[in-house]
Amino acid sequence: MDNKAVAKHFYEIIVSENRLDEVSEYISRNCVLNMNGKIIPIGFEGMIEHLKAVRRTYPEYSMKITRQFVDSDYVISEFIMTGTHEGEWLGMKPTHKELSFSGINIDKITDGKIVEHGGAVNTFETLWENGLIQAV
Repeated sequence: MDNKAVAKHFYEIIVSENRLDEVSEYISRNCVLNMNGKIIPIGFEGMIEHLKAVRRTYPEYSMKITRQFVDSDYVISEFIMTGTHEGEWLGMKPTHKELSFSGINIDKITDGKIVEHGGAVNTFETLWENGLIQAV
């Protein structure tokens, strides 16, 4: 698979189908999280913990890649994540509503594995539309 296909397969299949036992095939042992320029080592173990945390809030969520762009080893994937809000998150009680979030993942892929991950999810619009956040 080329880098674009690796990212698409990881998010749409491995993540969406909760195949945690296969994460190490797509995420490097030395993977880092790039959070606003701050580099945090997470490895595939950290990625698994992150995916488990998201599942606690959205037990059956799935991701759909809508567009991808490639620049050298970097793959930028625009996505829609959809799931039913069943777990508490940031003090927000479960709504039991299906929610959809758009976002961007930026992954550096070397030798078929993600070695650097970053991105952002647009939570504001969905949370506002569903009454989970309100004006002050």
